Formats: sequence, structure tokens, C-alpha cells
Amino acid sequence: MSLQTHNSPDAVPGEEFDYEALPEGYGLSHNMMAGAFAGIAEHTVMYPVDLMKTRMQVINPSSGTIYTGISNALSTISRLEGIRTLWRGMSSVVVGAGPAHAVYFGTYEVVKDLAGGNAQDGKHHPLAAASSGACATIASDALMNPFDVIKQRMQVHGSTYPTIWNCARTIFRTEGLSAFYVSYPTTLTMTVPFTAFQFMAYESFSKVMNPSKAYDPMTHCVAGGLAGAFAAGFTTPLDVIKTLLQTRGLSQDKEIRGVSGLMGAARIIKREYGWSGFFRGWRPRIITTMPSTAICWSSYEMAKAYFRRTLREGEAARAL
Repeated sequence: MSLQTHNSPDAVPGEEFDYEALPEGYGLSHNMMAGAFAGIAEHTVMYPVDLMKTRMQVINPSSGTIYTGISNALSTISRLEGIRTLWRGMSSVVVGAGPAHAVYFGTYEVVKDLAGGNAQDGKHHPLAAASSGACATIASDALMNPFDVIKQRMQVHGSTYPTIWNCARTIFRTEGLSAFYVSYPTTLTMTVPFTAFQFMAYESFSKVMNPSKAYDPMTHCVAGGLAGAFAAGFTTPLDVIKTLLQTRGLSQDKEIRGVSGLMGAARIIKREYGWSGFFRGWRPRIITTMPSTAICWSSYEMAKAYFRRTLREGEAARAL
């Protein structure tokens, strides 16, 4: 795919078209709208599993040991707090995911084009995909990190925040602006390799499964899911550390409340749970990520295909 426009005045509505050739008027804004749609779809569908992952990872003396697995977490939360608790804090994701994913996929497409990943030479360009993914996550996480902090504060057991705005005001008043970004370096330490690996794997799986690069929903879904699963398993230890940093303000432990970096958080996790502590919640993380990335890539490619077909049909109508 190239960011440059290719005019096709002879195209007619309903006719099969080259998915990689862009119609007149297609640009970065369409990729960003497709990305926003993909981000919201991904996070809202898988949010309950993400909440269970957070519950299993957080170190909280009042509740940290009662979740021993996904089924146990689901039954415990449903019995003690009600099934609606599984969606607590989802509004933070909806508000943040749209803009963040718009930036995410917009950056990805621009950097990929600049790095030569869209060259029409028939070759595979894994390094271009990896570098574009790394740049995309650096840009989008700067926007999404505060919303992620709010989300996880509302997900933990015993959270009393009625709305995301109340949660944001409370965090800012009691812990300052830095609380929204204390996990950002760790987040990047996790998401840069995660996204680089995911994008490289997605491009690789897609090339093997669909060498013609035609729009194929099944290919996008399967390739996205496989890429997300591999990346999620590889980066779970950093996700555990990120969760501790983002929920530190809720802990009764003075040391946890004062931790401010990756190594300090890692020492606490190692002391409390041993090496296995770095893989707490890895099953729900993979279970969340695999369908999430499948949904995300499928939604993104579907939205791009819709915009392209709509613009191409407009070109054909004007040519009549």
C-alpha cells in the first residue's frame, strides 16, 4: 500500500478493485478514522477480560490473592460485586482509544511509507514494519497512558470512583500530574517491542497467507490474532510491572506507594511472588490480546476497504 494516490477513472461501482491502489482523495485522515474505529471496537469487546487480567496482576493486600484464575475471577467478581463490574472504567478506554488509535495507525502508515515498506517491488519489508510499529506506539501511548491509568484504577477491587472524571481529578489532586505518566517509560519498554514484533509478525503472516494483498477479512483476522498472541506472551512480565506502577496509589504498602521505576517495581514483584510473579495474568493477557488484535486489524482493514470503495465509486460516478 502506498500513501500516494492512484486515479482509476474507469472503475465502476461494485467491480472488484485493487485493494492496494488508492482512489483519488484517499489520505492520512482516512487511515486515522479507520484506526479510531479499530481501537474502539478492539477495547470495548475485550474489556471484561482485560479487567480480570488487572485484578490478577495488581498487588493489593485486601484482594490480591483471591483471584487464582480466569474462571475464579469471573465467578468471584460476579458474586461479590455484580456482573456489571466487569465493565467498570470502560468509558475511559472509549474516550482515549479513538484518538490514540487514530494517532497509532496514522503514524504507522506514514513511517512505513517513509521507511520503504510500501515499495511496490514484491519484497517483504519486516524492518520497515517493525520500525513503523515502534514509532506508532511511542506516539499513541503518550496520549493513551493517562486513560490507561484511570482505567486500571477503576478496575481494581474496592474502587470507589463513580466516573472517569472523578478518578482523574482525585489522582491529580492526591498524586499530581506525574501519576498519569509514572508508568510511561515502562509502558514504552513493553509496547515498543510488543508493537514492533506484532506489526512485523502481522505483515509476515499476511504475506504468507495472502501474497496478492487483496482485501481478505479472514487473513486479516487470523494474522492479527496470531501476531498479537506471540507479542503478548513475550511482553507479559513488563505488563505486570506496568500494572503495579499504575495502581501503586491504591496500595496500603508504603514501599509500593513510593515506587517510581521499572527496577523498583520488579524487585517488589520478585520478593512477593518470586519469578512466577512476572507471569501473573499471562493467560487472560493472551486471551485478551489475541482476539483484540484480530478485531483491531480486521476492523482497521475493513474500514480502509470501505473508505476506498466509497471513494472509488464516487470517482466512477463523476466519470459518467
